[in-house]
Amino acid sequence: MQQLSDLLSVKCFVEEIRHRLNNETLEIGDVFERCFLSTLNTTLQQKEDGTTFVITGDIPAMWLRDSACQVKPYLFVAKREPAMAKMIEGVIRRQVNCVLLDPYANAFNECANGNCWDHDKTDMKPELWERKFEIDSLCFPVELAYLYWKNCGGEQIFDDRFLAAAKKIVSVFRTEQDHEGKSEYTLERFNCGFADTLSREGKGALVNSRAGLIWSGFRPSDDACVYGYLIPSNMFAAVILGYLSEIAEVIYRDDAFAAETLAFSRELRTAIEKNAVVRPDDKRFFKPFYAYEVDGFGQYLIMDDANLPSLLSMPYFGYCGPEDELYKNTKEIILSEQNPYYYSGKYAKGIGSFHTASNYVWHISMGMQGLVSESRETKRQIIKDMISIDGGTGWMHEGIDVNDPTKFTRPWFSWANAVFVELVLDYCGYKLIK
Repeated sequence: MQQLSDLLSVKCFVEEIRHRLNNETLEIGDVFERCFLSTLNTTLQQKEDGTTFVITGDIPAMWLRDSACQVKPYLFVAKREPAMAKMIEGVIRRQVNCVLLDPYANAFNECANGNCWDHDKTDMKPELWERKFEIDSLCFPVELAYLYWKNCGGEQIFDDRFLAAAKKIVSVFRTEQDHEGKSEYTLERFNCGFADTLSREGKGALVNSRAGLIWSGFRPSDDACVYGYLIPSNMFAAVILGYLSEIAEVIYRDDAFAAETLAFSRELRTAIEKNAVVRPDDKRFFKPFYAYEVDGFGQYLIMDDANLPSLLSMPYFGYCGPEDELYKNTKEIILSEQNPYYYSGKYAKGIGSFHTASNYVWHISMGMQGLVSESRETKRQIIKDMISIDGGTGWMHEGIDVNDPTKFTRPWFSWANAVFVELVLDYCGYKLIK
């Protein structure tokens, strides 16, 4: 089978971007090409059943979140290249299979080989690499399918299995609105740090089920939530429920499901605005802003994390616009020392994560800061900054020491490469239809 990176359409697209960067340094074009081709060459496995398995990079498993982000930039080529469209369609079909297998899992094996990150106490299956319930794991496949439809016209992905997966997603969201009363999900990991397991015999953070929000055991970083209502992921869920409503109405002609998901989206937005906004108190805070996590009882966490979805990424995912006052207030908080994971040093500044050491900024969060900016000059500067702290490798990484770029985590991290590619495309004027 011909490598997708060898296709004439792919080579022409890369040259097209290089041409648009003709007034920039040659280095931007070189790193763009390297990162753009890397996922195609190193992480994709197209299967005989028509699905596409996508490893995250240096871990031989497929995350629902990572895989969607890894292939999103190729939607621009898939508009004109059937082979690329087939690959993305294969990713969506694989993700649908994963959701139908277990909607509570975040990462999956290539086959039922029993490989796993750890031997957790949960309802494990041989197809699962890890079974950490993260709301965003169910959101990203819907977003990818929606974007594929809008940008490439691939209605054929919306078959009976996709509809079954969509209804399972909605069912799980409804169940986890009452995690205490209705959910059977638990996970315990032993001989590990507290962020890799759930408290209360695997039940996780206690929440007020009357809040109307969806409980999540873990963040997109795969770290356990401190408070069970993870606000960026609830925001993302509200957006994709709207996508499902449109798909149900236009494709499936299922008015009942369309109405159900639209009402659920609005309900979730109302719950977010009621429970997640930190109000001014005339002492520490003078403007309202969004908390990162809440418990529905009044406790909240002020922070943001590099992994997506994040509070920083709200406009990127479509929860609000970049000029929304609450978003601007939130952005001011999280891009400051009031966010315990905001770091500034000799070579870089930005948002890191509990998942990595202190003073490690993530390429993903730097790229997102560029993607949500309305300033082309800011985008360009962030692109240059991301390259300047690649540790001399020509690749994007996970976390980078703000005072020593030669110290970084994950030398092969396809998601970070994809976010850099997205930012360069955005800088060059390429926007996906939503």
